[in-house]
Amino acid sequence: MKCAGLDAERLARRSVPPSTMSLLGLVRHLTEGERHLRRVMAGEDAPKLYCTDDDRDGDWNGAIADPAVVEDAWRRWRAEVELTDQFVAGVADLGTWNAGVSDLGPDGANLQLRDILVAQIAEYARHCGHADLLRERIDGRVGQ
Repeated sequence: MKCAGLDAERLARRSVPPSTMSLLGLVRHLTEGERHLRRVMAGEDAPKLYCTDDDRDGDWNGAIADPAVVEDAWRRWRAEVELTDQFVAGVADLGTWNAGVSDLGPDGANLQLRDILVAQIAEYARHCGHADLLRERIDGRVGQ
């Protein structure tokens, strides 16, 4: 909802210097989070899409005002959410342990699905708050 009706320029507009945060960057960042969940929990080979060793903030830095970048970000986010949903739907027990290498917790501790889902919910909630502020700064739209 916070991205509705915005063109590529507005979606890519940064919050305030020196931050690189934008609504488009949020979409790309959350896409990386969806892949991370499957990489850790399912042990899938799901390399990062935007971030690299050379550009750890590629999800934010690459969020440029280009309609093709916007279209690609939404397409990838929807696909990643669908894959995560399929994975979660196929797991009978939220106490299931990660099949992949965890980079969360102390010393890469093992995680249960319920823990990473709660972390994912918190991640989305935190960024929804960011989206509220970003949208208000873009065009004054508040609420919802």
